[in-house]
Order: sequence, then C-alpha cells, then structure tokens
Amino acid sequence: MRAYQDMVFTTAARLTGRDAQAEDIAQEVFIRAYEHFEQLRTSASAGGWLKTVARNLSLNYLTRDRRRWRSFSELPGADEEQAPEPQIPVPDTHLSDIALEERRLLIEEALSRLPERQRLSLVLYHFEELPYGEIAAQLRVPLATVKSDIHRARQALLKQLQARGICADALEV
Repeated sequence: MRAYQDMVFTTAARLTGRDAQAEDIAQEVFIRAYEHFEQLRTSASAGGWLKTVARNLSLNYLTRDRRRWRSFSELPGADEEQAPEPQIPVPDTHLSDIALEERRLLIEEALSRLPERQRLSLVLYHFEELPYGEIAAQLRVPLATVKSDIHRARQALLKQLQARGICADALEV
C-alpha cells in the first residue's frame, strides 16, 4: 500500500485543491483499504481501486463542503466583496530552465487558483483520464458544462502560466 500513498494524496489534492483535506481523504482511503485488505492484498487492480476511492471521497468532500458554504453564504453580510489580491510582478523565465519538479509545482499552484468546477473538470479529464460523459455524471452537470469548464480552465491555466513566463508549447511534456 505504501507504493500508492503519493498517488492517492495527489489525486485528492488535485481535486480538492487543499493539502489538509487531501491528507484527511488519503487517510480515509487507507482505512477503507485496511478494511478490504484481504481482497486487495492479492488483487492486481489495487491501485485502480485506491485511486477510484480517492476520487469518490474527494468529490463527496467537495459536495459536502459546497453545501456547507452555501448555508454560510446565506448569513448577513456574506455578499460583501473582498479586496482583490495584489498582483505581484514575476520575473520572466523560460521553461527549459525549470526542473521537472518545479514545473509540476507551478502547474499545481496554477490549478489550485482555478475556480472549483473548472479545476475538477480539468483534473478529471487530464489527470484521471475520464471521458466527458463520465465527468458530467460524476459532477452531476450537463455534458456541455463539462466541455465549457475544461475549455475555460485550459485558457485560465495557460494565462496563469504565461504570466509566470511559461509559453504554451513548452507545456507539452
């Protein structure tokens, strides 16, 4: 099971966008794995099972979190605007100078800044390799919404990465 801990955590972190929640979800995944240890011990598909459980628990967490925040947003004063984050200029760099790990961190950071629905659709499509129809079913949204969210997420991600000095063709790995 140790061989899968990074994959489980990364799956949860990409979907939730929060490391603390990803740690909780990963812990829950491995508790469930322990409960099913006899079946998983000899299974060739243990990694797939763990990844599916991590994905499902992450989506469940986000659904509960969304409901929780919806009730908070109904409190008085919740509709007041927050001050925008100050934009700090970043020096221009070239991707060829960035190590693979640094590139991964830049992409993870840019993903975390995307709106939740866009991030989820993009992560499920590119990292979890789910087809559009399955993403729509998982997120309970229309297929057209998934396609548009993925398109918008790609555009926003590209814009963020270009602001960090990374050009589009350099993202092909």
